[in-house]
Amino acid sequence: MRFGPRKFAVVAAIALVAGTVGGPTAAADRDHGLPLGPRGLPETRTVETLQPGVTLTTIVRGESDPADGWTVEVAVPGGGDDPDPDAPPTAVADRAHADALAGALSGKGFSARVEDVTTPAVADFAGGSLGFRVRIGLDADKAAANTLLTRVRAAGFTASAVFTGWDGASTDRGPWRVQVLTIDPTKFRGDLVGDFGPDVERRETTSVLARARDATAGVNAGFFVLDPAAGAPGDPAGLGVYDGRLLSESTNGRPVFTFTADARHAGVDRYSWTGKVSGRGTTLPLDGINRVPGLVRNCGGTHDDRPTSRPLHDTTCTDPDELVAFTADYGTETPSGPGVEAVLDRQGRVTEVREPRGGALPAGARSVQGTGTGAAALRAMAVPGARLAVSGHLTDERGRPAHVPQMAANGGPELVRDGRPHVTPQADGMVRPGDPSFYYGWAAKRNPRTIAGVDGHGRIMLATVDGRAVDSLGLSIAESAAVADSLGMESAVNLDGGGSTTMVVDDKVINHPSDATGERPVGDAILVLP
Repeated sequence: MRFGPRKFAVVAAIALVAGTVGGPTAAADRDHGLPLGPRGLPETRTVETLQPGVTLTTIVRGESDPADGWTVEVAVPGGGDDPDPDAPPTAVADRAHADALAGALSGKGFSARVEDVTTPAVADFAGGSLGFRVRIGLDADKAAANTLLTRVRAAGFTASAVFTGWDGASTDRGPWRVQVLTIDPTKFRGDLVGDFGPDVERRETTSVLARARDATAGVNAGFFVLDPAAGAPGDPAGLGVYDGRLLSESTNGRPVFTFTADARHAGVDRYSWTGKVSGRGTTLPLDGINRVPGLVRNCGGTHDDRPTSRPLHDTTCTDPDELVAFTADYGTETPSGPGVEAVLDRQGRVTEVREPRGGALPAGARSVQGTGTGAAALRAMAVPGARLAVSGHLTDERGRPAHVPQMAANGGPELVRDGRPHVTPQADGMVRPGDPSFYYGWAAKRNPRTIAGVDGHGRIMLATVDGRAVDSLGLSIAESAAVADSLGMESAVNLDGGGSTTMVVDDKVINHPSDATGERPVGDAILVLP
């Protein structure tokens, strides 16, 4: 039963002193406001109790900055390392390409400026200059910027209107809007769960997932497949564990947020997964669980994946020769296509061999699909009536065997370790070789963010930060780490953000999702149950 009306709300509106994001936030500064913008910005905090052991803190920091405005950012053609002259344009390029673009704009009657884009150093990335961007104009009025944008596009250039407050400058005055759910295990008597909805392959909004479980509150969780060309939309793009059931393999080596239903154990861990199929005296390596064979979103899979077996964010690696296991959680039907599928009963006995693969699974059944050389190997093994053993195991970042956690949501990069900012975009695939524009847009610029962590008292903290708006600028990844640290998180990880960032309380979306269409359907959510 629901806890009922919120018992109390404490509101404070105070001017707090806080450092900027230039370095780690000292523990002594954690009670002096968020480390965003100059010192002395106004900051208000509202604290509400949602149920025993669960509070919601809403923080609004800063004020509109008259120095910020709308500008037109022009894509730089040919600025990447790709020798193909038809390679897509980039937002950040070397000085020569940026200067050439500025000259071309000048020839069309536009006054362009070339700006050096710099980003702070973090734990595994040196930062510094990412390259140069090209911009035109600066206006407080978005409509004026859009008028200029129309002219720039009519002249044959690729461009967009952007707000300079999203750039990530430490001098910006805000505002920022941060909301934090805190679950205190010493008082919490509900359940904290990961939930993917009716099946793995479909997407639902966080509010729909929360309503289906009568949740007090919830936030969106891990990265997931969005484009059908990258797999099944809704499929977690990394480790997914729900009530002890591992239903999606890890992006090997990337961080995940793990927790138990009673909220007494939680943390940020790094796992790698390996699997196998054994039968008739043969053992074959398993490539994945509950995903479209051949497509590995965010990479981090087996050694024969292309272009890499290392994590590479928002990239779909491929492998034509795979074995992928399926449970009934995947969806109404397993993926169809060329290859072989062995359907197994509860005892692992082969009851059917499908070729081509794909179809519904009987109640309690599982299956293994093979493509390419994997199809031939599976075909030889999967004789009707034979028993196949499908298994997998996790190892930790030191390569030691690890138990499957009760709940796990994939994420990255890591933000805080041992009570200090520890940001790992290089290890977690957010630094793309030869593509500084990706890091610029995804990590260096401010975006909506969802953060999960644990503080020094063992309390779980789930935070959302609105962004891509003038009334809430969002956070860069470095700022996300500083904010998580200032909130007292001893360990923290970035979950899926951008348009996915959503917080629901009492069946209402209480933040402002950034997609123009409203709340985005996601792969899974972390829910606080009564």
